[in-house]
Amino acid sequence: MISRIGKFSAIFLLAAGCFAADAPGFKITQRYPVPGDGGFDYIVFDGSSNRLYVSHGTEMDVLDAGSGKVLGKVEPTPGVHGAAIVPELHRGFVTNGGDATVSVFDTNTFKTIKKISVAKDPDFVFYDPKTKRVLVCHGDGEVITAIDPVKESVIGQVKLGGGAEAGVVDGKGHGFVNLEEAAQVVEFDPASLAVKQKYPITGCKTPTGLAIDPENSRLFIGCRSKVLAVMDSTNGHVITTLPIGERVDAVAFDADNQLIFASNGGGTVSVVHQKSPNEYESVGDIQTQKSAKTMTLDPKSKRLFLSAAEMEPAANGRSKAKPGSFTVLVVERK
Repeated sequence: MISRIGKFSAIFLLAAGCFAADAPGFKITQRYPVPGDGGFDYIVFDGSSNRLYVSHGTEMDVLDAGSGKVLGKVEPTPGVHGAAIVPELHRGFVTNGGDATVSVFDTNTFKTIKKISVAKDPDFVFYDPKTKRVLVCHGDGEVITAIDPVKESVIGQVKLGGGAEAGVVDGKGHGFVNLEEAAQVVEFDPASLAVKQKYPITGCKTPTGLAIDPENSRLFIGCRSKVLAVMDSTNGHVITTLPIGERVDAVAFDADNQLIFASNGGGTVSVVHQKSPNEYESVGDIQTQKSAKTMTLDPKSKRLFLSAAEMEPAANGRSKAKPGSFTVLVVERK
């Protein structure tokens, strides 16, 4: 596919030649403060309601994406990680690592309807519109759990043989998931729940975030070894790797502008331009905030949303979020 970035094309090409340059035109335009304390993980944009679902402490906060107003919260969600929204059912599904459950809630009232017991360590979760299934990635459990959102019950598992990180589907009957420790991508069938292929991610260590360009069969894999790997999803061939920042956790793809974003806990979002399905170039970095490693994209407005907090040392030697400092960063191109 030929890139159509319009008036920004010359700027992108110039910036690509500058090592570690700032991505042109992108900046933090708003900060949405969110009350309450505790750690955080995934942030999810729901286009059907223009809402953000933000994991925070032991609850899932719900924000209006346009204003940042806190609309409500889903609780209790011990060890909360991610959320998947099924708009046509007005249902949401939240993964709880603390008690190995998935909370089912009403997206109109945010009230929890029931909890579904699943394998240990439920983490990333997403909805497949083709099979109409909610798919839960498990780290220590080494499976993907398939949930029927109508019956609100488990209907099967994909046994992966390794800890699952992020997953995606291509809308054509294929699913893909990163195995963090093995540095592999597993292709699976979301309908039959069978593993189809396992592909090594050449040049990558510790894959985390994952995004897809379904039209061109390309996977974009964020690796903690500070590279973005581009893989042909039809055969597992790694086309190229490009440098990104440290502690990547999420990847997003803007198909309209052929831009890949990788959010890094070191305080940047690395931006890569897809010149063609087989050609890629680094555009530069968006300066954000240290700890802002989880991210979501509004595909219409092109705004990025990132969770962040001021971090301070904890008794166990690890860092923790400073009380009262949790915020959602809004990044736009102006």
